[in-house]
Amino acid sequence: MENIENITAEKAVETPVEEAKEESKVTLLPFEEESVDFDTFCKSDFRAVKVKDCVAVPKSKKLLQFTLDDGTGKDRTILSGVHKFYEPEELVGKTLLAIVNLPPRSMMGVESCGMLMSAIHEENGEEKLNLVMLNDAIPAGAKLE
Repeated sequence: MENIENITAEKAVETPVEEAKEESKVTLLPFEEESVDFDTFCKSDFRAVKVKDCVAVPKSKKLLQFTLDDGTGKDRTILSGVHKFYEPEELVGKTLLAIVNLPPRSMMGVESCGMLMSAIHEENGEEKLNLVMLNDAIPAGAKLE
């Protein structure tokens, strides 16, 4: 009897997954053909950052302005074009992944000091984006390797 229940439970779990695969058409962006050497990659400084505040950038449909705790004791500002996928208030308190040693870049009159990492794909012909969110137990400023 126990074996029959296990088989039934397994099929119940497998069926929705298989149906979801058939219904959803996921398309990934192509891989970059140009290689990055290991030493160059190692120069990238990836850090856990905590979202202290997040607001929509005036006169922009895409940009959100993040005020981040990067563990240095000084707020870091990063602008990211994720407003199509997120409302600012849902990101406050989240722990995200950022590259923090990019040169500052001015966007819409605000200096952005880094880049938030995200994953992009298409699903049923529609672009999807997910910010890389980390476990909230990871402290701000922790280096990711």
